[in-house]
Amino acid sequence: MGITNTEYFLLFAVAYLFVGALTPVMRRIAIATDLVDRPNSSHKSHKRPVPYLGGVAIIIGIITMSYSTSLISNFTSATFWLATSVLGPALALGLIGLWDDIKNLPPLPRFIAQSVAGVFTASILIITDNVGNPTGSAIFDSLITVIWVVGICNSINFFDNLDGGAAGTVAISSIALAYLALSGDQYLIAALSTVTAGATLGFLVWNKSPAKIYMGDAGALFLGVLLATLTVRFEPSTQSQLTSYLIPIFLLAIPILDTTVAVSSRIRRHLSPFQGGQDHLSHRLIRAGYSRRAAALSLWGLSALFAIISVLISQINEINTNYFALPAVILWAILFILFFRTKDA
Repeated sequence: MGITNTEYFLLFAVAYLFVGALTPVMRRIAIATDLVDRPNSSHKSHKRPVPYLGGVAIIIGIITMSYSTSLISNFTSATFWLATSVLGPALALGLIGLWDDIKNLPPLPRFIAQSVAGVFTASILIITDNVGNPTGSAIFDSLITVIWVVGICNSINFFDNLDGGAAGTVAISSIALAYLALSGDQYLIAALSTVTAGATLGFLVWNKSPAKIYMGDAGALFLGVLLATLTVRFEPSTQSQLTSYLIPIFLLAIPILDTTVAVSSRIRRHLSPFQGGQDHLSHRLIRAGYSRRAAALSLWGLSALFAIISVLISQINEINTNYFALPAVILWAILFILFFRTKDA
């Protein structure tokens, strides 16, 4: 089932407007119910309380747009269940995140709940044979998928520590994934990625520095599982097996870098990886003299660079791929070293 370029643009535009209009409504609800993020712990970098529930606007926007589109465009029960196989697990994680936003769960139980739900999501992908880039071994497919879904779910959640940082990066990754999926005639992934890009950019209007609302764990976990599921289902059209694995990694290279730096830093300092801290990429950039806005722009720029590389290596032959893939891997490693060597807090 294909849709036209005009319909993709409409998906993007309506998702953008819908979430952009819904977000201030959720902000008023959050203020009325006192559901705000207070800077009452050492790992909080903002100075004043900021309302949550931005993630709820994102969730409502993406789910409403996705199912509405499936009803309007060639709706079948197969289409419905296909969309549900992607959106259902993401919604489940979003609800767990909303519970965390309301109850402020301790780090370890929260991580366990996220991981259990991530394993469940990965299991659905394996059982329904929806891994887009299989290794040929069911055991390796299962292991890689579980690690990927749990890892990306938590990476997006960790990365949501700066005004606009996570929303802008998810939008960039989604746009690149939509282009890749459309080029490979993978219409479900292209449509869902387009809706995700529009929704996160609509939210970004209110979340950019200085943020008027946060997405909270509800939005971060929902988007994390959604992106992880879409990238696992995506089947790269490349001549190289290695390249096919690098494409989803490059699409999410900066959230992965953020998590790797923060967790490595905590282990080095004999701290729990599950606790919060001001040791993420954004915090390090701000301590280096960047403003919050400049830090967000820098992270968006790096995300866009790796996203562009993922698109380029999908469209060139195996020999020329090395001219882009190898420098990108080296650049990621250099960024890790540079950030890891900066002051932790």
